[in-house]
Amino acid sequence: MATIIKKVDLHCQANNSAHHTSDITTDQLIVRRGQSFLLTLEMSRPFTEGEELHLTAETGSHPSEERGTRSVFGNPSPMYSKAIKAAWKYSIDSSSALQRGIVVLTVTPAADAPVGRYLLSASTERKKTSLGSLVVLYNPWCSADWVYLPNGNEREEYVMNEQGVIFRGAGHFITPMQWDYGQFEDDMVDICLKMLDINPKHLKDPADDVSARCNPIYVSRVVSAMINSNDDRGVLQGCWDGNYVGGLNPTHWSSSTNILQRWYLNNCHPVKYGQCWVFAAVMCTVMRFLGIPCRVVTNFESAHDTDKSLTIDNFFGHSGVVAKKSRDSVWNFHVWVEAWMKRPDLLKYGNYDGWQVLDPTPQERSQGAFCCGPAPVSAILKGHVDLKYDIPFVFAEVNADIVNWMVSATGSKTKMNSDTRKVGQNISTKAVGSSRRMDITDSYKDKEGSARERTVFKHAVTSLNSQEEGNDRGPQKGAEPLKVEMKIEKDRKLLSSQDVTLMLTLRSKDKTTRVLSIVINVQAMRYTGVPVYNIETKPEDRTLNPGQDLCAPIIIPFSVYGKHTADCDSLKVSAVATDKKQPDNIYLAEIDVVLEDPPLSIAVLGQAQQYRAMIVEVTFENPTNETLRNCSLTVMGSGLLRTVTEKRVPDLKPKETMRCSFLVTPYKAGLRTLVADFDCSAFRDIKGSCTVDVKPHCCL
Repeated sequence: MATIIKKVDLHCQANNSAHHTSDITTDQLIVRRGQSFLLTLEMSRPFTEGEELHLTAETGSHPSEERGTRSVFGNPSPMYSKAIKAAWKYSIDSSSALQRGIVVLTVTPAADAPVGRYLLSASTERKKTSLGSLVVLYNPWCSADWVYLPNGNEREEYVMNEQGVIFRGAGHFITPMQWDYGQFEDDMVDICLKMLDINPKHLKDPADDVSARCNPIYVSRVVSAMINSNDDRGVLQGCWDGNYVGGLNPTHWSSSTNILQRWYLNNCHPVKYGQCWVFAAVMCTVMRFLGIPCRVVTNFESAHDTDKSLTIDNFFGHSGVVAKKSRDSVWNFHVWVEAWMKRPDLLKYGNYDGWQVLDPTPQERSQGAFCCGPAPVSAILKGHVDLKYDIPFVFAEVNADIVNWMVSATGSKTKMNSDTRKVGQNISTKAVGSSRRMDITDSYKDKEGSARERTVFKHAVTSLNSQEEGNDRGPQKGAEPLKVEMKIEKDRKLLSSQDVTLMLTLRSKDKTTRVLSIVINVQAMRYTGVPVYNIETKPEDRTLNPGQDLCAPIIIPFSVYGKHTADCDSLKVSAVATDKKQPDNIYLAEIDVVLEDPPLSIAVLGQAQQYRAMIVEVTFENPTNETLRNCSLTVMGSGLLRTVTEKRVPDLKPKETMRCSFLVTPYKAGLRTLVADFDCSAFRDIKGSCTVDVKPHCCL
């Protein structure tokens, strides 16, 4: 009589807990490759260890042993005529009660198995039984997996943490922003696997694509391309021109899950709109869900080099306003992600394992698609720009030299100076286990101005010159030593609702008295380096005596700049000084001013407990002398609110305080983050956040 499998228990709750996936769900089996899980089969009769019992795990629409998308394993061991990939295995667990027909199997997915949804079946003699489905993810806990991360605290941060901090602003005006990644929220299994299944490579060759999902290098490039919608049915449509009709301003977002769920529920039509930090945050969510350790990284004064010259040319007129557009630019900041993985594909060139730059923001094409990376951070540090993927572009983002040119009314150009230090400042990510900023600049580049840094730069330029026909741009040398030193500084915190006060300081570096024509220019800017409105220009003649500092305050009233900055990210204040006796001597100083928003506070009234309603109060005081109109308030937080909560708020009179209360019922225990967003006529998407320690239901 044939043995029949009467019942199967996938032990979803216990297995998912052991595989660090119980925060996703306990209703379906989700395991990590290279790590065993338990499976109990109840047979129709007693079972002996020598009996035939084969399990089959299959993924994709064209499963095969040769591609590693099908594995048949068990007793007796299957015989194959060809080598197979990604072989699974099982053993009979000692807890089995074989005489009663209870067989407990310890099943181990291959450490190189493709990630995705699998169908699992069992065969006894000639009877085949479906055991159900499971999802297999990458395993940073497994040393045989390419994404293995040995440090437990880092795994907790870069795989398991659903909340984070993203840094924005400018080089010396860095501001933190709370972000809700929510990689274990509802629908994330379906969302992330759908993303893989509709990527162009899968549509072109499903069998090859599913097989390649064993490789985190391949999958990370797929995800990088699918976060933007430029080539495919990707998640986000980018917009940088300030016209957000038909969507939301990118500054409004504070949650990846809100974006991903909108995309999925809208039949994979792109969500409008995203900019660099939104693209990066959403990619971080998907990567952490898949099990690839990931962190969001911000590069301040980030170069966008389109011609691989490693030089950014800036053009100015005598008023300080940019007179000639260049395809190259320097952004106040740019945000990408780093993912942790081995790089055996580069092993013949050296060891490039570890953090890899991936950038889903659509800037330049990589092998025909708008994606970027993975580019090893260690290769960027060494200037090894001849390796894959996209290292020259990322190297330029953190290392390019800037050359400033003065353009006359006739169109002639005069080189003012070169700046080899400005690009690539304060490269930042959230620290492990805290919300503080961790500076990781030294992992990308040697100390600016050091001999090693210049040697690496020259090596990169030489390598690119040999690759690019007609690219004869060498490393830029500095201009003649400046005879006047000029800088602009701030002396206090700058708030968006207050007048901006800066100080221009000039110092003569020789013994000559100079009469300088000084022009101060203030521009409302987008963080991408694009000016939106020229706010103010003031020409003035000043005498600079040798051995003395000339100090001139720069005051920009809120009444002047406020109406122009609601849709901008910063103020660029520049000073151009021309020597009246020697007009070829032109001096430039610039500063990017990022104004801090007035405070928005959010607090939980009472103790937070799982499944018990609590009151959340948000307060904001109008700091201006005008009435704030078109006010709205949004509150979100994974584990606390299943959907984003929005509320219209009455107009706020000058100095009036808004107090809004929300009822929130936490559905997950542990440390959670609530984020509030306030929008109005004068201020754009002011953020406030608080950490909530939710006590588990069992403690009630």
